[in-house]
Amino acid sequence: MGSPRTAIGLMSGTSMDGIDVALVRSDGDQIIERGPGLFLPYEAPFRKMLLQGLEDARLIEDRRERPGGLAAIENEITTRHILAVDSFCQRFSLRHEDIDLIGFHGQTVLHRPKQALTVQLGDGARLAKETGITTIADMRVNDMAHGGQGAPLVPTYHAALAAFLGENDHAVAFVNIGGIANVTFVQPGDEPVAFDCGPGNALIDQWVQDQAGIDFDQNGTIASEGRVVEGVIDAYLSNPFFAEKGAKSLDRNDFTLEPMAGLELHDGAATLAKLTATAILKAADLAEVRPARWIIAGGGARNAAILHYLRQSAGKARVESAEQCGLSGDMMEAEAWAYLATRSFEGLPLTWPKTTGVSKPVSGGVFYGAQKA
Repeated sequence: MGSPRTAIGLMSGTSMDGIDVALVRSDGDQIIERGPGLFLPYEAPFRKMLLQGLEDARLIEDRRERPGGLAAIENEITTRHILAVDSFCQRFSLRHEDIDLIGFHGQTVLHRPKQALTVQLGDGARLAKETGITTIADMRVNDMAHGGQGAPLVPTYHAALAAFLGENDHAVAFVNIGGIANVTFVQPGDEPVAFDCGPGNALIDQWVQDQAGIDFDQNGTIASEGRVVEGVIDAYLSNPFFAEKGAKSLDRNDFTLEPMAGLELHDGAATLAKLTATAILKAADLAEVRPARWIIAGGGARNAAILHYLRQSAGKARVESAEQCGLSGDMMEAEAWAYLATRSFEGLPLTWPKTTGVSKPVSGGVFYGAQKA
């Protein structure tokens, strides 16, 4: 492996609630240090602008196109990420010179794997220029150019985390519940197996927003007071997606609230929470893996109803939040993007056939700024 490098990852996920910034030190293989993390929330008007951006993005046929207000949104997103780097360095007494690499995700506004089309808003060249730090962006594109889904990219970090935790004797499942839920199965002596497994928080957020004008179901409180309507779950699970084996990925618009018609607020939240849990556990059947431990990260890890339904149906396997394992569930994706930057710098694979369906293990990422020796 190469020399250890200090990288920060910048992640604005499908929940569109803000920017996560996290530091990882790695040689591209082993995690040498997991550093601090920082969350910088988006205010409500900007979140509404991003939601409009999702609508504008439906018109995109080429990933360079920026119809409607997308060019202005991209400029604003980039500005906010530049400020996020500054805030992170100030908060943790770092100089920009202390950072070797930035792994820049950007804001996904469109993901159509069957068309090999994925669009993340964010200007990597400007970010590199204004921070003075080598920036690696567009890490999904090379995977898609080689027949992959372009997602998920976090599994290689999950595999490194399993080694970091000393989990070498049995299978471990890492689950990230963002807008979409995805799972990685790490098995001793094998490459990771990963795929998007179903709706995460996006449908729950949409439901409580539509029904009560609330941004999200904090801690799963609304769901915990509701009754699960199994027929609605069955309706969702009849979607062919849930039976597909192998690499697969979702866009947050692939599922709607249409099957929820007529449900009361609390019952709807409970039903969607159980749908998320059911889809996660169903993933183990599809992958033919029996994990001894499920490690849950992302915003959904704070939804007590989702965790309850997971534990209720996981059998003897342990279901734990990332924090219970000494990890940061909130920062895991940002940490992953930092780690991916170190792998990209070394030309190491970011994805495998069993994670994205790519034809062969490939690296990826577009470099901006001077490459540090």
